[in-house]
Amino acid sequence: MSIVIIVEGKNDRSRLRRLLNSEIEVLCTFGTPNNAAIESLRHRVGDREVFLFTDNDSSGKRIRGMLRDAFPDAEHIYTRKGYAGVEGTPEEYLIQQLEKAGLEAFIVYPAPDPAYPTVD
Repeated sequence: MSIVIIVEGKNDRSRLRRLLNSEIEVLCTFGTPNNAAIESLRHRVGDREVFLFTDNDSSGKRIRGMLRDAFPDAEHIYTRKGYAGVEGTPEEYLIQQLEKAGLEAFIVYPAPDPAYPTVD
């Protein structure tokens, strides 16, 4: 399965890149995309499966709406209201949302913190 996740900005992309293996490409809109940017994204996506992961603010919702029109079959991943966008969402919550979207096979789980040993 070939997958693309579309986010708003390069900081969002960088944040997800740390949690996903290289099989998943993360593309950016770089803010509110115009028609040319949307067409460029469509071209880059091709026939791959698309996931939309935008911020839970007014700008992110507007961008999600534009991308929903361009990619009607896309799956949607959401961050919680109150977090400072995708880039400001705690890793644990991002991982939960990626798992909920069925992407657990592509997640690079962080190593356990030795300061907090697990209990068997």
